[in-house]
Amino acid sequence: MKMEFSDRALRIKASEIRELLKLTVQPEIISFAGGLPAAELFPVKQIADVTCEVILKEGHCALQYSPTEGLSRLRQLILEQRLAKVGIHANLEEILITSGSQQALDFAGKMFINEGDPIVVESPTYLGALNAFLAYDPRYVEIPLEEDGMDLDLLEEALSSGLRPKFIYTIPDYQNPSGKTMSMAKRRRLLALANTYDLLIMEDSPYAELAFDGEQLQPLKALDTEGRVIYLGTYSKTFAPGLRIGWIVAHPTLVNKFIQIKQGADLQTSSLDQKIAAAYMETYDLNEHIDLIKKVYAQRRDVMFDAMRKHFHPEITFTESQGGLFTWVKVREDLDTKAILQEALKENVAFVPGESFFAVNKHKNFMRLNYSCMPEEKIITGIERLAQVLNKYYSDTL
Repeated sequence: MKMEFSDRALRIKASEIRELLKLTVQPEIISFAGGLPAAELFPVKQIADVTCEVILKEGHCALQYSPTEGLSRLRQLILEQRLAKVGIHANLEEILITSGSQQALDFAGKMFINEGDPIVVESPTYLGALNAFLAYDPRYVEIPLEEDGMDLDLLEEALSSGLRPKFIYTIPDYQNPSGKTMSMAKRRRLLALANTYDLLIMEDSPYAELAFDGEQLQPLKALDTEGRVIYLGTYSKTFAPGLRIGWIVAHPTLVNKFIQIKQGADLQTSSLDQKIAAAYMETYDLNEHIDLIKKVYAQRRDVMFDAMRKHFHPEITFTESQGGLFTWVKVREDLDTKAILQEALKENVAFVPGESFFAVNKHKNFMRLNYSCMPEEKIITGIERLAQVLNKYYSDTL
Protein backbone atom coordinates (compact mmCIF):
# COMPACT_ATOMS: atom_id res chain seq x y z
CA MET A 1 0.00 0.00 0.00
CA LYS A 2 1.38 3.39 -1.00
CA MET A 3 1.70 5.84 1.86
CA GLU A 4 2.59 9.45 1.18
CA PHE A 5 3.63 11.26 4.33
CA SER A 6 3.68 15.03 4.62
CA ASP A 7 6.98 16.89 4.65
CA ARG A 8 6.30 17.68 8.30
CA ALA A 9 5.90 14.00 9.16
CA LEU A 10 9.05 13.09 7.26
CA ARG A 11 11.05 15.62 9.29
CA ILE A 12 10.08 13.86 12.52
CA LYS A 13 12.59 11.22 13.58
CA ALA A 14 12.44 8.65 16.34
CA SER A 15 13.98 9.87 19.58
CA GLU A 16 17.40 8.28 19.93
CA ILE A 17 16.88 8.11 23.67
CA ARG A 18 13.57 6.27 23.29
CA GLU A 19 15.16 3.85 20.85
CA LEU A 20 18.08 3.33 23.22
CA LEU A 21 15.74 2.64 26.13
CA LYS A 22 14.35 -0.32 24.18
CA LEU A 23 17.83 -1.85 24.31
CA THR A 24 18.32 -1.22 28.01
CA VAL A 25 15.26 -2.95 29.44
CA GLN A 26 17.21 -6.16 29.95
CA PRO A 27 17.73 -6.63 33.69
CA GLU A 28 21.46 -7.24 33.31
CA ILE A 29 22.07 -3.77 31.83
CA ILE A 30 22.81 -0.90 34.20
CA SER A 31 21.33 2.06 32.38
CA PHE A 32 22.30 5.67 32.96
CA ALA A 33 20.41 6.54 29.75
CA GLY A 34 16.89 7.55 30.74
CA GLY A 35 15.76 10.82 32.23
CA LEU A 36 13.60 8.91 34.66
CA PRO A 37 12.62 9.71 38.23
CA ALA A 38 13.04 6.89 40.74
CA ALA A 39 9.89 4.76 40.52
CA GLU A 40 10.37 3.33 44.01
CA LEU A 41 9.90 6.85 45.41
CA PHE A 42 6.52 7.46 43.80
CA PRO A 43 3.88 8.04 46.52
CA VAL A 44 1.88 5.04 45.29
CA LYS A 45 -0.16 4.45 48.46
CA GLN A 46 -1.18 8.09 48.76
CA ILE A 47 -2.06 8.32 45.06
CA ALA A 48 -4.11 5.13 45.35
CA ASP A 49 -6.00 6.56 48.31
CA VAL A 50 -6.86 9.86 46.62
CA THR A 51 -7.74 8.08 43.37
CA CYS A 52 -10.30 5.93 45.18
CA GLU A 53 -11.65 9.04 46.88
CA VAL A 54 -11.94 10.88 43.57
CA ILE A 55 -13.72 7.99 41.84
CA LEU A 56 -16.13 7.41 44.71
CA LYS A 57 -16.97 11.06 45.38
CA GLU A 58 -16.38 12.79 42.04
CA GLY A 59 -16.49 9.92 39.57
CA HIS A 60 -19.09 11.37 37.25
CA CYS A 61 -17.12 14.60 36.89
CA ALA A 62 -13.71 12.92 36.82
CA LEU A 63 -14.74 10.72 33.89
CA GLN A 64 -16.40 13.56 31.97
CA TYR A 65 -14.99 16.18 29.61
CA SER A 66 -13.58 19.28 31.29
CA PRO A 67 -12.50 22.78 30.18
CA THR A 68 -9.62 22.97 27.72
CA GLU A 69 -7.66 25.34 29.94
CA GLY A 70 -7.76 22.84 32.80
CA LEU A 71 -9.65 22.52 36.06
CA SER A 72 -9.63 25.82 37.94
CA ARG A 73 -9.06 23.93 41.20
CA LEU A 74 -5.79 22.43 39.96
CA ARG A 75 -4.63 25.63 38.29
CA GLN A 76 -5.20 27.54 41.52
CA LEU A 77 -3.23 24.96 43.50
CA ILE A 78 -0.31 25.19 41.08
CA LEU A 79 -0.36 28.98 41.30
CA GLU A 80 -0.42 28.91 45.10
CA GLN A 81 1.81 25.92 45.90
CA ARG A 82 4.37 25.81 43.10
CA LEU A 83 4.60 29.26 41.52
CA ALA A 84 3.99 31.88 44.21
CA LYS A 85 6.81 30.51 46.37
CA VAL A 86 9.35 31.28 43.62
CA GLY A 87 7.97 34.73 42.90
CA ILE A 88 5.66 33.99 39.97
CA HIS A 89 2.43 35.82 40.74
CA ALA A 90 -0.16 35.01 38.10
CA ASN A 91 -3.90 34.55 37.85
CA LEU A 92 -6.11 31.85 36.36
CA GLU A 93 -6.22 33.58 32.97
CA GLU A 94 -2.45 33.15 32.70
CA ILE A 95 -2.20 29.38 33.21
CA LEU A 96 -3.14 26.43 30.99
CA ILE A 97 -2.88 22.75 31.94
CA THR A 98 -1.19 20.59 29.29
CA SER A 99 -0.69 16.86 28.89
CA GLY A 100 2.86 17.10 30.17
CA SER A 101 5.22 19.93 29.31
CA GLN A 102 6.26 18.02 26.17
CA GLN A 103 2.87 18.93 24.71
CA ALA A 104 3.58 22.57 25.48
CA LEU A 105 6.76 22.39 23.39
CA ASP A 106 4.83 21.04 20.42
CA PHE A 107 2.19 23.72 20.84
CA ALA A 108 4.88 26.40 20.89
CA GLY A 109 6.29 25.11 17.62
CA LYS A 110 2.84 25.11 16.06
CA MET A 111 2.06 28.57 17.42
CA PHE A 112 5.23 30.45 16.48
CA ILE A 113 7.35 28.67 13.87
CA ASN A 114 6.94 29.09 10.13
CA GLU A 115 9.29 27.28 7.76
CA GLY A 116 12.78 28.73 8.09
CA ASP A 117 12.06 30.91 11.11
CA PRO A 118 15.07 31.30 13.42
CA ILE A 119 14.80 30.16 17.02
CA VAL A 120 17.59 30.35 19.57
CA VAL A 121 18.48 27.21 21.52
CA GLU A 122 21.23 26.38 23.95
CA SER A 123 24.05 24.15 22.75
CA PRO A 124 23.54 21.43 23.91
CA THR A 125 19.83 21.32 24.73
CA TYR A 126 16.90 18.99 25.43
CA LEU A 127 16.46 16.50 22.60
CA GLY A 128 12.68 16.39 23.10
CA ALA A 129 12.44 20.12 22.41
CA LEU A 130 14.54 19.83 19.26
CA ASN A 131 12.29 17.02 18.02
CA ALA A 132 9.11 18.94 18.89
CA PHE A 133 10.23 22.09 17.08
CA LEU A 134 11.74 20.22 14.11
CA ALA A 135 8.31 19.29 12.75
CA TYR A 136 7.76 23.00 12.01
CA ASP A 137 11.08 23.36 10.16
CA PRO A 138 12.83 26.15 12.08
CA ARG A 139 16.34 27.42 11.52
CA TYR A 140 18.17 26.62 14.73
CA VAL A 141 20.59 29.22 16.07
CA GLU A 142 22.80 27.56 18.67
CA ILE A 143 24.28 29.55 21.54
CA PRO A 144 26.92 27.60 23.49
CA LEU A 145 26.59 27.05 27.21
CA GLU A 146 29.19 28.41 29.59
CA GLU A 147 29.49 27.22 33.18
CA ASP A 148 26.87 29.75 34.31
CA GLY A 149 24.50 29.41 31.38
CA MET A 150 24.12 30.63 27.81
CA ASP A 151 26.93 32.72 26.29
CA LEU A 152 25.07 36.02 26.30
CA ASP A 153 27.92 37.95 24.70
CA LEU A 154 27.53 35.74 21.63
CA LEU A 155 23.75 36.08 21.74
CA GLU A 156 23.93 39.87 22.02
CA GLU A 157 26.38 39.99 19.12
CA ALA A 158 23.94 38.00 16.96
CA LEU A 159 21.01 40.19 17.98
CA SER A 160 22.92 43.40 17.32
CA SER A 161 23.76 42.01 13.86
CA GLY A 162 20.08 41.64 13.03
CA LEU A 163 19.02 38.21 14.31
CA ARG A 164 15.34 38.24 15.33
CA PRO A 165 14.37 34.78 16.56
CA LYS A 166 10.75 33.82 17.10
CA PHE A 167 11.78 32.89 20.64
CA ILE A 168 14.73 31.95 22.83
CA TYR A 169 14.40 28.48 24.35
CA THR A 170 16.23 27.91 27.63
CA ILE A 171 16.34 25.44 30.53
CA PRO A 172 17.93 27.66 33.19
CA ASP A 173 18.00 25.19 36.09
CA TYR A 174 20.08 21.97 36.08
CA GLN A 175 19.81 21.91 32.33
CA ASN A 176 19.15 18.76 30.33
CA PRO A 177 21.62 17.42 29.29
CA SER A 178 24.43 19.53 30.75
CA GLY A 179 23.31 19.82 34.38
CA LYS A 180 24.35 23.49 34.34
CA THR A 181 22.43 26.37 35.92
CA MET A 182 22.09 29.92 34.63
CA SER A 183 23.30 32.50 37.14
CA MET A 184 20.99 35.23 38.42
CA ALA A 185 23.14 37.84 36.67
CA LYS A 186 22.64 36.09 33.36
CA ARG A 187 18.91 35.68 33.96
CA ARG A 188 18.57 39.41 34.42
CA ARG A 189 20.74 40.14 31.40
CA LEU A 190 18.84 37.67 29.17
CA LEU A 191 15.56 39.30 30.12
CA ALA A 192 17.04 42.73 29.46
CA LEU A 193 18.10 41.58 25.98
CA ALA A 194 14.58 40.28 25.35
CA ASN A 195 13.15 43.64 26.39
CA THR A 196 15.62 45.57 24.23
CA TYR A 197 15.07 43.48 21.10
CA ASP A 198 11.35 42.74 21.66
CA LEU A 199 11.71 38.95 21.98
CA LEU A 200 9.92 36.07 23.66
CA ILE A 201 11.68 33.65 26.01
CA MET A 202 10.48 30.10 26.54
CA GLU A 203 11.59 29.02 30.02
CA ASP A 204 11.40 25.23 30.43
CA SER A 205 11.53 24.39 34.13
CA PRO A 206 11.16 20.68 34.91
CA TYR A 207 14.11 20.47 37.33
CA ALA A 208 14.15 23.76 39.25
CA GLU A 209 12.66 22.30 42.44
CA LEU A 210 15.33 19.58 42.54
CA ALA A 211 17.97 21.87 44.07
CA PHE A 212 20.39 19.83 46.19
CA ASP A 213 23.00 22.44 47.07
CA GLY A 214 21.80 25.92 47.94
CA GLU A 215 18.50 27.64 47.25
CA GLN A 216 16.31 27.39 44.18
CA LEU A 217 17.05 30.40 41.98
CA GLN A 218 14.32 32.80 40.97
CA PRO A 219 12.90 31.91 37.54
CA LEU A 220 13.00 34.25 34.59
CA LYS A 221 9.22 34.44 34.71
CA ALA A 222 9.38 35.96 38.20
CA LEU A 223 11.61 38.75 36.84
CA ASP A 224 9.44 39.37 33.78
CA THR A 225 7.53 42.67 33.87
CA GLU A 226 6.50 42.79 30.20
CA GLY A 227 4.92 39.36 29.63
CA ARG A 228 7.81 38.10 27.49
CA VAL A 229 8.43 34.81 29.28
CA ILE A 230 6.45 31.67 28.49
CA TYR A 231 7.00 29.42 31.50
CA LEU A 232 6.64 25.64 31.20
CA GLY A 233 6.23 23.50 34.32
CA THR A 234 5.48 19.86 35.05
CA TYR A 235 4.82 17.33 37.81
CA SER A 236 6.76 14.65 35.90
CA LYS A 237 10.06 15.02 37.76
CA THR A 238 8.74 15.92 41.21
CA PHE A 239 5.59 13.82 41.48
CA ALA A 240 4.68 11.18 38.86
CA PRO A 241 5.23 11.28 35.07
CA GLY A 242 2.41 8.80 34.48
CA LEU A 243 -0.01 11.56 35.45
CA ARG A 244 0.48 13.68 32.36
CA ILE A 245 0.22 17.08 34.02
CA GLY A 246 2.16 20.07 32.78
CA TRP A 247 1.39 23.77 32.58
CA ILE A 248 2.05 26.92 30.62
CA VAL A 249 2.14 30.29 32.38
CA ALA A 250 2.11 33.22 29.98
CA HIS A 251 0.45 36.49 29.02
CA PRO A 252 -3.34 35.98 28.67
CA THR A 253 -3.21 36.68 24.92
CA LEU A 254 -0.70 33.86 24.48
CA VAL A 255 -2.63 31.53 26.78
CA ASN A 256 -5.80 32.08 24.75
CA LYS A 257 -4.00 31.07 21.55
CA PHE A 258 -2.51 28.02 23.30
CA ILE A 259 -6.05 27.06 24.37
CA GLN A 260 -7.23 27.22 20.75
CA ILE A 261 -4.34 25.00 19.67
CA LYS A 262 -5.06 22.52 22.45
CA GLN A 263 -8.71 22.33 21.44
CA GLY A 264 -7.58 21.05 18.07
CA ALA A 265 -5.03 18.66 19.56
CA ASP A 266 -6.76 16.77 22.37
CA LEU A 267 -9.61 18.97 23.65
CA GLN A 268 -8.32 18.76 27.23
CA THR A 269 -5.88 17.11 29.61
CA SER A 270 -7.34 14.04 31.34
CA SER A 271 -10.01 15.12 33.83
CA LEU A 272 -9.20 12.11 35.99
CA ASP A 273 -5.48 12.87 36.08
CA GLN A 274 -6.18 16.49 36.98
CA LYS A 275 -8.56 15.59 39.80
CA ILE A 276 -6.12 13.01 41.19
CA ALA A 277 -3.30 15.56 41.16
CA ALA A 278 -5.48 18.22 42.79
CA ALA A 279 -6.73 15.82 45.46
CA TYR A 280 -3.15 14.81 46.29
CA MET A 281 -2.04 18.45 46.54
CA GLU A 282 -4.94 19.23 48.88
CA THR A 283 -4.40 16.15 51.07
CA TYR A 284 -0.62 15.80 51.25
CA ASP A 285 2.39 18.10 51.30
CA LEU A 286 4.18 17.78 47.97
CA ASN A 287 7.10 19.74 49.41
CA GLU A 288 7.76 16.90 51.86
CA HIS A 289 7.84 14.43 48.97
CA ILE A 290 10.19 16.68 47.00
CA ASP A 291 12.49 16.95 50.03
CA LEU A 292 12.63 13.14 50.15
CA ILE A 293 13.51 12.68 46.50
CA LYS A 294 16.06 15.49 46.66
CA LYS A 295 17.81 13.73 49.54
CA VAL A 296 17.91 10.41 47.69
CA TYR A 297 18.98 11.93 44.37
CA ALA A 298 21.72 13.98 46.02
CA GLN A 299 23.10 10.83 47.66
CA ARG A 300 23.05 8.99 44.34
CA ARG A 301 24.71 11.92 42.60
CA ASP A 302 27.47 11.96 45.21
CA VAL A 303 28.02 8.22 44.83
CA MET A 304 28.26 8.58 41.05
CA PHE A 305 30.64 11.53 41.19
CA ASP A 306 32.88 9.81 43.74
CA ALA A 307 33.03 6.71 41.54
CA MET A 308 33.80 8.80 38.45
CA ARG A 309 36.61 10.63 40.23
CA LYS A 310 38.02 7.32 41.40
CA HIS A 311 37.75 5.30 38.19
CA PHE A 312 37.66 7.65 35.17
CA HIS A 313 40.82 8.64 33.36
CA PRO A 314 41.90 12.09 34.64
CA GLU A 315 41.41 13.68 31.20
CA ILE A 316 37.68 12.86 31.29
CA THR A 317 35.67 15.75 32.74
CA PHE A 318 32.06 16.05 33.87
CA THR A 319 29.61 18.67 35.14
CA GLU A 320 29.32 18.65 38.93
CA SER A 321 25.57 19.28 38.87
CA GLN A 322 24.04 21.01 41.89
CA GLY A 323 20.61 19.48 41.29
CA GLY A 324 18.40 17.86 38.69
CA LEU A 325 18.93 14.42 37.17
CA PHE A 326 22.02 14.56 34.96
CA THR A 327 25.73 15.02 34.55
CA TRP A 328 27.42 15.77 31.23
CA VAL A 329 30.65 13.94 30.47
CA LYS A 330 33.30 15.13 28.03
CA VAL A 331 35.84 12.74 26.53
CA ARG A 332 38.72 13.35 24.13
CA GLU A 333 37.70 15.31 21.03
CA ASP A 334 38.68 12.58 18.56
CA LEU A 335 36.35 10.05 20.24
CA ASP A 336 32.78 9.26 19.21
CA THR A 337 30.53 8.30 22.11
CA LYS A 338 28.12 6.48 19.76
CA ALA A 339 30.90 4.02 19.02
CA ILE A 340 31.82 3.90 22.70
CA LEU A 341 28.20 3.05 23.55
CA GLN A 342 28.39 -0.13 21.48
CA GLU A 343 31.40 -1.24 23.52
CA ALA A 344 29.67 -0.23 26.76
CA LEU A 345 26.58 -2.28 25.92
CA LYS A 346 28.82 -5.33 25.62
CA GLU A 347 29.75 -4.67 29.25
CA ASN A 348 26.07 -4.23 30.18
CA VAL A 349 26.14 -0.51 30.85
CA ALA A 350 24.36 2.22 28.88
CA PHE A 351 24.38 6.01 28.50
CA VAL A 352 23.11 8.55 25.97
CA PRO A 353 25.65 9.75 23.38
CA GLY A 354 25.80 13.53 23.35
CA GLU A 355 25.51 14.14 19.61
CA SER A 356 21.69 14.10 19.66
CA PHE A 357 21.53 17.09 22.03
CA PHE A 358 23.07 19.46 19.48
CA ALA A 359 20.82 21.11 16.90
CA VAL A 360 23.44 22.04 14.30
CA ASN A 361 27.06 21.50 15.31
CA LYS A 362 27.04 17.84 16.29
CA HIS A 363 29.77 17.33 18.88
CA LYS A 364 30.48 13.61 19.20
CA ASN A 365 32.66 13.53 22.32
CA PHE A 366 30.00 13.96 25.02
CA MET A 367 27.65 11.67 26.91
CA ARG A 368 24.79 12.22 29.33
CA LEU A 369 24.53 10.16 32.51
CA ASN A 370 21.46 10.00 34.75
CA TYR A 371 21.91 9.34 38.48
CA SER A 372 18.33 9.45 39.76
CA CYS A 373 16.86 6.04 38.99
CA MET A 374 19.58 3.55 39.96
CA PRO A 375 20.36 2.33 43.50
CA GLU A 376 23.77 3.28 44.82
CA GLU A 377 25.37 -0.16 44.49
CA LYS A 378 24.38 -0.35 40.82
CA ILE A 379 25.69 3.16 40.22
CA ILE A 380 29.10 2.11 41.53
CA THR A 381 29.13 -1.08 39.46
CA GLY A 382 27.92 0.75 36.35
CA ILE A 383 30.57 3.48 36.63
CA GLU A 384 33.26 0.83 37.12
CA ARG A 385 32.12 -0.91 33.94
CA LEU A 386 31.93 2.35 32.01
CA ALA A 387 35.37 3.38 33.24
CA GLN A 388 36.84 0.10 32.00
CA VAL A 389 35.43 0.82 28.55
CA LEU A 390 36.45 4.49 28.45
CA ASN A 391 39.91 4.03 29.86
CA LYS A 392 40.77 1.56 27.08
CA TYR A 393 40.45 4.41 24.60
CA TYR A 394 42.97 6.38 26.59
CA SER A 395 45.42 3.50 26.76
CA ASP A 396 45.06 2.87 23.00
CA THR A 397 44.13 -0.78 23.48
CA LEU A 398 41.10 -0.64 21.15
